[in-house]
Amino acid sequence: MAGLFSPSTSAGPWIVPNTPVREVMNDRLRLVLLSFLMLFLELALIRWAGSNVLYLSYFSNFVLLGSFLGIGIGFLRAQKERRLFPYAPLALAALVAFVRFFPVKIRSTGSDIIFFGGLQRSGPPRYVVLTVVFIVVTAAMAFIGEGVARAFAKFQPLQAYRLDLIGSVLGIAGFTLLSFLGARPVVWGAVVAAVLLALYWPRVTLLQVAGLAVFVAILAAESFASGTYWSPYYKIEVKQNSNIGARLVYVNGVPHQAIQPPTGGSRLVYETVYERVAVQNPDRVLIVGAGTGNDVALALSRGARHVDAVEIDPKLYKLGKKLHPNHPYSDPRVKVHIDDGRAFLQRTHRKYDLILFALPDSITLVSGQSSLRLESYLFTKQAMEAARDHLKPQGAFGMYNYYRESWLVDRLAGTLAEVYSRAPCIDDQGSAASHLAFLEAARSDSALRCQAVWKPTTKHISVSTDDHPFPYLRTRTLPGFYLATIGLILLASLLMIRVAAGPLRQMRSYTDLFFMGAAFLLLETMNVVRFALFFGTTWLVNALVFAGVLISVLLAVEVSNHVTFRKPTRLYAVLLAFLVLAFFVPASWVLSLSVPLRFLVAVGIAFAPIFMANLVFTQRFKDVGSSTVAFGSNLLGAMVGGLLEYTSLIIGYRALLIVVAVLYGLAFAFGRRYLEGASEPEAISVAEGVPVG
Repeated sequence: MAGLFSPSTSAGPWIVPNTPVREVMNDRLRLVLLSFLMLFLELALIRWAGSNVLYLSYFSNFVLLGSFLGIGIGFLRAQKERRLFPYAPLALAALVAFVRFFPVKIRSTGSDIIFFGGLQRSGPPRYVVLTVVFIVVTAAMAFIGEGVARAFAKFQPLQAYRLDLIGSVLGIAGFTLLSFLGARPVVWGAVVAAVLLALYWPRVTLLQVAGLAVFVAILAAESFASGTYWSPYYKIEVKQNSNIGARLVYVNGVPHQAIQPPTGGSRLVYETVYERVAVQNPDRVLIVGAGTGNDVALALSRGARHVDAVEIDPKLYKLGKKLHPNHPYSDPRVKVHIDDGRAFLQRTHRKYDLILFALPDSITLVSGQSSLRLESYLFTKQAMEAARDHLKPQGAFGMYNYYRESWLVDRLAGTLAEVYSRAPCIDDQGSAASHLAFLEAARSDSALRCQAVWKPTTKHISVSTDDHPFPYLRTRTLPGFYLATIGLILLASLLMIRVAAGPLRQMRSYTDLFFMGAAFLLLETMNVVRFALFFGTTWLVNALVFAGVLISVLLAVEVSNHVTFRKPTRLYAVLLAFLVLAFFVPASWVLSLSVPLRFLVAVGIAFAPIFMANLVFTQRFKDVGSSTVAFGSNLLGAMVGGLLEYTSLIIGYRALLIVVAVLYGLAFAFGRRYLEGASEPEAISVAEGVPVG
């Protein structure tokens, strides 16, 4: 495979053919840099697109799926004469211009699933918006993916895969560092532009420079807009509202919080829970979803002697510390925890007079890879039990929000009824559209002064659990717009592959790699979700999981570089054993362990299957006839795996391991002839010639 694309044949259409050009970058560095660019850009698009298209706050994995498809198409067309990579700056400029200048407002229709914050009734249907964004992202990433593929083809398959993984790890590390530093999108864009210019040098054209200038300029205009801030989760805008005498906080374009003193117009809203609890002047209060500080200020005004304020977003906390008129975060009675609420409950040993879940609707997903929202694990039965276990004997639990639908109130109230063995108090103060409701519960009847006790109004509403953490989904089903969107995306994918990359039959020899890609994406998603449960749904935990996955894959590549398993069918057997182990180890048991031991167990359960799955992949991939077509097939399989993740809405996350096992079974069935062709009595170490079994 080495030398398939020599420097003389890789000259692009932007220069005169046969013009001698001095190469300034060796092939290895070029592939690492291209892979860095590919993953860095993918992460940046997931973050940025979701802040501008509200639907993508709830479906950011559609950007991920579009990225997989685009990169896969780029790999499938790597041997075509006409090149796309030189035009990547124009594609990126068109992408950000489309998202930025053709805004879409959410249309709230149906009641089977709830999207907080979106009450506007304009714009095209959701499935149309998501499909269009998917196509635009796919097109842009195809330009980048083709550049990676052409560099990929210059190496033996495993050597290319190794370099690709090194670049990907660096891409995750780079984006994580910028997130930690609070960098704005213009910085992300500047990194992408700088890398592209380095890759084009010295063949840079004015057209490429102009495209990158437009790309960065659009991001800069948004980044430096007055009152706009960027956190690891949101684009945050702060606007003064003279009608209510408060600052309004918008996240990803929708109203989210108001910064105002407890004596403001919403005093009665925030004080309801204090009117229901028997303990006055509480000694210790826990507020989950502290935000910009309204609930913290009220707790202090009600005589709280100590407040633990838990807020997942560091920027919202900093804005509250700077802008809140009561300055609650500067009070010595307050201790701030920038953390996930469920993770804090699992680590703390304190007992509280009052635990309050204060409007904890995040309007965003955990990552670009799952259907899990940041706060989903706060509303499961197990989370409510964890909160109950941190109450003092006369302590009380309260939660409130604009729940939109009566069935959601019934689900949460029903969960509290199961956990506390008695119906909770309810104060329903909202209209039919907003449904503002307060729920209060306690172990002791004397701890609460109820005016009304909850009675169910909706039949057959089950509680949310850690295995099925979808409180905003009414029933275990795929809503119609999910099905419509998935159908449109699959149709668009087939058309784009056929038009851009040619007939699908070129992938026929790599059907097993296609199924491996689908299975691996689901396996990776499982790890994201499990680590979110075990250690919190923070951006840093997600980044560490992605890095851990890539490092596990890289280790598998290193093993396969030195060892050829002459009976690779045994690898499938070991992989199946690890999947069975992961299926039967209960999450509740892992959560009961101390944090260090929990980490060791979680890493073993999560990354052992990842490592083994990639031994299976690399043993097959090292001998493929066309590394770009094979890798492209694997990426397209990953896209299908991302769509299969939506089956978790019906079967839950644990059962996804069964789907993973079935997909690897299909990979085994379709790839068996290749395995049998390599079958010999023992594996031989390529490096040392030592039998390894």
